[in-house]
Amino acid sequence: MNASVNAFRLPKLLLAIMLAAPALLAQNIGVPAPASPEFDQLLRGPASQSAFTFDRTMLSVADNFLGSNDADTKRIVAGLNSITVRNYHARDYASYDSGAFSAMDDHFRATGWKHLVNASAKSNGMSTDLWLHFSGANITNVTVLTRGDRNMSVVAVDCTLRPLDLVHLSGHLGIPKVDENAVMVPAR
Repeated sequence: MNASVNAFRLPKLLLAIMLAAPALLAQNIGVPAPASPEFDQLLRGPASQSAFTFDRTMLSVADNFLGSNDADTKRIVAGLNSITVRNYHARDYASYDSGAFSAMDDHFRATGWKHLVNASAKSNGMSTDLWLHFSGANITNVTVLTRGDRNMSVVAVDCTLRPLDLVHLSGHLGIPKVDENAVMVPAR
């Protein structure tokens, strides 16, 4: 499934939050910053942006509203602090700044992040990068970057999760669905 198209669809959970928790939306939650300021520099030329953040309270309310009785789902939601999704849409063909990408990647690596890339990206025109930050065996932060011909999406997850939990989260809360054909390999 095309991740850039998926990122523009309003997830059911977001709709549930907006319907069930208007008081939470009135808390002056601002437009979130990306995981790294360099994301804004990746696209050359003008691009429209949209962004949203689920904070811990919103995630908990949504989980309660949807009545999830699954123990694994409850444990995973309890391990989420926030999920931020930022979408960029270029009017014309998107051009990416490789220097800005290198600087951003260096920033992540210098602070202990592990970088994985989709080795099969050339076949579908989409490029997917995944950065993970660990504390022991647990993942404490995840950043997913998808780049296509006109769209770029950044998903930043602040969490304490097991690696397998990421598969369970894919396709929900604006997080791109895991592509069964993707082969994620260490970058460089």
